[in-house]
Amino acid sequence: VQLVESGGGLVQPGGSLRLSCAASGSILSIGAMGWYRQAPGKQRELVATITSSGRTNYADSVKGRFTISRDNAKNTVSLQMNTLQPEDTAVYYCNAERVLEVGVTGLYTYWGQGTQVTVSS
Repeated sequence: VQLVESGGGLVQPGGSLRLSCAASGSILSIGAMGWYRQAPGKQRELVATITSSGRTNYADSVKGRFTISRDNAKNTVSLQMNTLQPEDTAVYYCNAERVLEVGVTGLYTYWGQGTQVTVSS
């Protein structure tokens, strides 16, 4: 299974960006998909997650500004980020949990390679 992110870049404070992630492979189902981020010198932290039934969870720091969405049929997840602030600067990673694949026993977690988001004037 591969996760490929897109949509990162440089944006001014107060601006918006949309991140997208597509999972590919012999996927039967994905339990939860989400976004995490890691700023320089800091640990990776949860940004937002969404289950296959659409239940969402957000970090307090992004509530009201970020919106996560998912297309189960396409195995994609997106993150709409509004009112971006310099403290949102980080590498953003896509995550897929409890992935069930054709011919594979067990459920696994996968990560994307990360996409840089920089908020600066």
